[in-house]
Amino acid sequence: MSDPYASRPAVHEQTVDGFGTVRVLPLAPAADAPLLHRWVSEERAVFWGMNGLTEQQVLEIYAHMETLDTHHAFLLVKDGAPAGLLQTYEPEADRVGACYPVEPGDIGMHLLLAPPEPGETRSGWTAGLAVAVSAYVLLGLDRRRIVVDPDVANEKAIARFARQGFTTGPRVVLPEVDLPDVYLPRKHAQLAFLTREVAFGR
Repeated sequence: MSDPYASRPAVHEQTVDGFGTVRVLPLAPAADAPLLHRWVSEERAVFWGMNGLTEQQVLEIYAHMETLDTHHAFLLVKDGAPAGLLQTYEPEADRVGACYPVEPGDIGMHLLLAPPEPGETRSGWTAGLAVAVSAYVLLGLDRRRIVVDPDVANEKAIARFARQGFTTGPRVVLPEVDLPDVYLPRKHAQLAFLTREVAFGR
């Protein structure tokens, strides 16, 4: 099967033993919006906060993000197939920065995994992607610590981050954001942190 993403330059590419090759591609909002809309519209993605949006609205959100220097979106591709959506951001430029003491070298991260195909079993899928994502975010971007802020009700994500070595931080309330280009409701979040030392021993 040919790789429809082969011509797109990656900011990170890594072969993970026993899993496959993961490429991290800068998101192309116009090209990727139909795929992302399918992902974020599923009930399993309710905590992503885009349930009920149209494809055009999803496109506009990521087109706006593309204009920012502080927030970035990436498509994760495993062996030529789309595998997830990664977003990184500067905590001091995000509402989470008001909820904990931001340290030099911190970077925020959101991760949405692609839904499995019908009947597909994906043992080790999350762990395999996490290896490549953490390598890109911590080593490729030369950061000291990742911060994540899953909804307190998103028990699967909280448990997933714990398995990946994240240390649980405080529970916080992220304030509402109501701007012309962005609206985010208040969010009860569970902060968690992963340092470069824990992930890579350096």
